[in-house]
Amino acid sequence: MISKVLIANRGEIALRVLRACKELGIATVAVHSTADADAMHVRLADESVCIGPPPSRESYLNIHQIVAACEITGADAVHPGYGFLSENAKFAEILDAHGITFIGPTAEHIRIMGDKITAKKTAEALGIPVVPGSDGEVKPENALDVARKIGFPVLIKATAGGGGRGMKVARSEADLEEAVSTARSEALAAFGNDAVYMEKYLGKPRHIEIQVVGDGMGNAVHLGERDCSLQRRHQKVWEEANSPALNVEQRMKIGQICADAMKKLKYRGAGTVEFLYENGEFYFIEMNTRLQVEHPITEAITGIDLVHEQIRVASGAGLSVRQEDIVFSGHAIECRINAEDPRTFVPSPGTITHFHAPGGLGVRVDSGAYQGYRIPPYYDSLIGKLIVHGRTRVECMMRLRRVLDEFVIDGIKTTLPLFQDLIGNQDIANGDYDIHWLENYLASKTDA
Repeated sequence: MISKVLIANRGEIALRVLRACKELGIATVAVHSTADADAMHVRLADESVCIGPPPSRESYLNIHQIVAACEITGADAVHPGYGFLSENAKFAEILDAHGITFIGPTAEHIRIMGDKITAKKTAEALGIPVVPGSDGEVKPENALDVARKIGFPVLIKATAGGGGRGMKVARSEADLEEAVSTARSEALAAFGNDAVYMEKYLGKPRHIEIQVVGDGMGNAVHLGERDCSLQRRHQKVWEEANSPALNVEQRMKIGQICADAMKKLKYRGAGTVEFLYENGEFYFIEMNTRLQVEHPITEAITGIDLVHEQIRVASGAGLSVRQEDIVFSGHAIECRINAEDPRTFVPSPGTITHFHAPGGLGVRVDSGAYQGYRIPPYYDSLIGKLIVHGRTRVECMMRLRRVLDEFVIDGIKTTLPLFQDLIGNQDIANGDYDIHWLENYLASKTDA
């Protein structure tokens, strides 16, 4: 078994992993930049190591410093959380070369799924339905032929990226040249790789993702789906499990397709297979080879601790459950609480003067924030996640309304008012939304 885990991350996910390790009796090491010396996960870890100044490239992305911290403390495993080095194949390989367990997939699988073109080809070969699109990289000289074959509108996407960067829509032939050029430029600036590919653009899809876990030996399960359609600039804001758009038959069918694919791939650890869903059809868009920000809502409806499973698999102990053991119970919603102005979404770093987290049955708050904590300006603005579970979606929504009124974070601006607004919207109450809904709604309020 793993005896000591170094947590190569910060914020709420570092604290989340730390708690799982403590429950399993595993010693913990927190690494931190100088800006995070007072972070909660640093305070609670058995040991802590400062790995550099505030810029991520000099601390949380500094592989040599993290490996050195492992050697200094005797950590025999690393949990990367999400973001930073969590999907870095080179990092996984370097840890392996030093005899340190990477709590995640193999470097090979990270590479396969990290390149969007290779991931799509792999998914198709594994029997996962994919979006109609180009066979490979699209260049200016062949873009028009590819687009005509697919049919307008089309979506140009960076092969090496995500988060909406290097992504452009061409609705007609007249738009295509500029869309390809802009996408390539953005991709080069963001990822150091200007390669793009092309897919059919779907008008009003939902974003559905399937949680999978494999043991690396040909066994895998799915833990149902999450609906992540409420997004702003391709960044998820509100997630639900299960999706209001799917029935039990659809859920189990696409889930089993993904689980079977992971068995064939001999995938190791937790992963998420992401789809666009429209008119009853699923279209693969990517696979994230790591723990997702929104994993707590899956834990809420299944009762399965995903970090425990990650550690078990990395230790060679295999999965704790079989597919027939997994029971889906109730409904869960997660709201991402960001330190941002709820109207302009401009980051709002600063000191939290008052912090009161809500409680009660079916309520979970994952956050490293506390009263007196100073939110640094160097990192992602996510400061916490509010997760609510109920026996039904209606009960879950009623509970969420109550706990949003209880949640107090003063001294900075947060997105809490946005969720208080959304909880009263009829479309949200009905579960009637797609990936464009939130941006259109925010635009309408700005224009009013």
